[in-house]
Amino acid sequence: MESPPPATASPGAPTAHPGSIVGILAFAGIVAALTQTLVVPLIAQLPTLFDTSASNASWVITATLLAAAVSTPVAGRLGDMYGKRRMLLVSLVPLILGSVVCALSSSVIPMIAGRGLQGLGMGVVPLGISLLRDVVPAEKLGPSIAIMSASMGVGGALGLPFAAAIAENTSWRVLFWVVAILALAVGALILALVPADRPATTVTGRFDLPGAIGLGAALIALLLAVSKGADWGWGSATTLTLFAAALILLPAWGWWELRRRDPLVDLRVTARPQVLMTNTASVLVGFAMYAQSLVVPQLLQLPEATGYGLGRSMLAMGLWMAPAGLMMMAMSPVGAKLSAAKGPKVTLAVGSLLIAAGYGLSVPLIGSGSPWSLLIVTLVCNSGVGFAYGAMPALIMSAVPQSETASANSFNALMRSIGTSFAAAVIGVVLARMTTDFGGVPLASENGFRVAMLIGCGVGLAAAVVAALIPVRTTKPPLRPAAATPDTPQPSPAKA
Repeated sequence: MESPPPATASPGAPTAHPGSIVGILAFAGIVAALTQTLVVPLIAQLPTLFDTSASNASWVITATLLAAAVSTPVAGRLGDMYGKRRMLLVSLVPLILGSVVCALSSSVIPMIAGRGLQGLGMGVVPLGISLLRDVVPAEKLGPSIAIMSASMGVGGALGLPFAAAIAENTSWRVLFWVVAILALAVGALILALVPADRPATTVTGRFDLPGAIGLGAALIALLLAVSKGADWGWGSATTLTLFAAALILLPAWGWWELRRRDPLVDLRVTARPQVLMTNTASVLVGFAMYAQSLVVPQLLQLPEATGYGLGRSMLAMGLWMAPAGLMMMAMSPVGAKLSAAKGPKVTLAVGSLLIAAGYGLSVPLIGSGSPWSLLIVTLVCNSGVGFAYGAMPALIMSAVPQSETASANSFNALMRSIGTSFAAAVIGVVLARMTTDFGGVPLASENGFRVAMLIGCGVGLAAAVVAALIPVRTTKPPLRPAAATPDTPQPSPAKA
């Protein structure tokens, strides 16, 4: 299937240098990613701040995860139908409103509602990646995708020291006011400088509302069971019921989607080997990326008296973690060059191997007593993440029609989110089971951290194997074919 011609700006429409467009969209991704780590410095304080239990306070994080999982594929489909730039701007609205609601909250319920609204804005990154295909010259597309993909890691890494510094020196409410202002600035820049794409003319029919509800219900059941199973008990009736509901709803949703002429997610396209295996690798990379994000901060903050903790403050921990996010951005152009030379499949495999190597390095370095050893681990791991995150959208977009790029990229982002959710559950179980007594308080043991890192290494190796097996098409239509002109010869019906 040939891709439609690229969008052309109408007279008076906003326009900017391609580098500026990439910078604006990457800035949007960074702002969206900030919401993921924004509340980390507040986790221990939330029950006191809102006079609630720790279990209730944990919904401040879970609400964002669930809202993001449900809204991301919906935003992608609407982007294909009505325009990706338009849906980018729409996605920023709940992000801004949610930040304002959180800043004004005095109890846990509005705080949870505000965090849920923030989660609805997480479609910004896949929409931005898809928009690049329409508004950036083909020769700059690979590096642009890599930079945009890395923005999530940069925002997440910078969010820790940013949030810790503000929380330690001023009111926690300032965190949310800053995000609201940044999101407003992003919207203004997109309106002023980013050209509008042309909604795909091949996308017809109505929005698949039953499909959106079905997928949302299935994802909520699955992710609730995974994220809250440790609190509720993995064998509890609530957890088992949610898992059972997910097992029933997901096949039913798939059956519905396959019968629709205008599905929310085109499962026939998703089942193409290149797309299916890339999404499988995305789940594994998401898992491997997040595991070290759970282990390293704890090692940095645990008391030195444990023999393996480094006793750093929240702010110091964030500062030690920040270079890893910047490394993702620094390595993204390198990954783009490798993709241009050898193909994104190779880049994804190399990135996965780098992640595994970083985890392998960590095993002898845990307990070394030096934060520099953990910094090396995070730099190597996030170099691999930078390679992998830039390669996955390139693999997806080279295998789907241009009319489905936003939907396909959003589904790929969902797969990564599912990987991170399973990482949180698995690593959480390992660290909770492998403990040591420290002054009467159970803490995750040194061996527990080693096992967690070995799991990350194994998952990284599995991602590399899956990447190596991706069957990339040798011939495909160009990403940005030239628009037909009156002088351009047209194919005859017999050759079309």
